[in-house]
Amino acid sequence: MIVLGVDPGTATTGYGVVARGRDGAVSLLECGVIRTTPRSDLARRVAEIYEGIEEVLTRRTPEIVAVEGIFYSRNARTAMVLGHARGAVLLAAAQRELPVAEYSPAEVKHAIVGSGRATKEQIQFMVQRLLRLKAPPQPADAADAVAIALCHCYALAAARLATLAQNDRVGAAARHRPAAAGGAA
Repeated sequence: MIVLGVDPGTATTGYGVVARGRDGAVSLLECGVIRTTPRSDLARRVAEIYEGIEEVLTRRTPEIVAVEGIFYSRNARTAMVLGHARGAVLLAAAQRELPVAEYSPAEVKHAIVGSGRATKEQIQFMVQRLLRLKAPPQPADAADAVAIALCHCYALAAARLATLAQNDRVGAAARHRPAAAGGAA
């Protein structure tokens, strides 16, 4: 499965593409950033984000897009502007009928580092270690996007294990259920 992780921002949008094999091993295919033109109006920046994500979707054909969810900010304007960047990503995914998974920054940090309060440096370090890279992804926005993609891969693995465990419990209960009395002989 190929997963595109996106860390949206109006100045810099990070992206990371990972492949998860049948054996669960994850490898980095590509990562980078989409930088919008400084001093451009918001509409132009959103268009540039959309165009950049479209290029990645065309080049890598992921099966799902994982994006950082909305977080609460003390600055309402910051949250609104970030929402526009997310909208460009969501539109690109929707036009290709790709499913979208959303993860909060704390969920991503916890999945990658083990703490919801991890720093950007800790995220970069762990992404490098988890993917056995020679150097951490740069810049930090790209590393964050790779972390979002990894978070989705780990969420899939956890869901699969939970399903297997549930099936084992159901199967075990059926095997240990007493035979019904009065059955035909």
